[in-house]
Amino acid sequence: MRILLDTHMLLWALAEPERIPEDVREELISPANDVLFSAASIWEIAIKAQIGRLPLSMPLEAIAEAALASGFRELPIQALHAAAVYRLPLHHRDPFDRILVAQAITEPAHLYTVDRVLSQYSELVVMVRKL
Repeated sequence: MRILLDTHMLLWALAEPERIPEDVREELISPANDVLFSAASIWEIAIKAQIGRLPLSMPLEAIAEAALASGFRELPIQALHAAAVYRLPLHHRDPFDRILVAQAITEPAHLYTVDRVLSQYSELVVMVRKL
């Protein structure tokens, strides 16, 4: 199975895995699954850190390196992904979440998130309960 982590899930998987239910953690480390993180998540972290909404404990490059070292694969933003945003209803206005949904639909991959609003977009959106 292909799994795309939203930004919260990426940060939790790397820095606070105890916040993720054990069954989901097992899916993330299973060699049977292809776990992806989007360049959009690194971009979102950069923007939120710059405006003071998210404290950074390490350089952004280190976050991406840690994700790769964890066995996750980077999913670049492609023009096809960006174009797919146009077809999405306006359930959610956050541009980072919208590109993640578009990437999940286009690839396809299951988007693991804690954001309930995103589940309106596709059966590919998987709600992960917060611990």
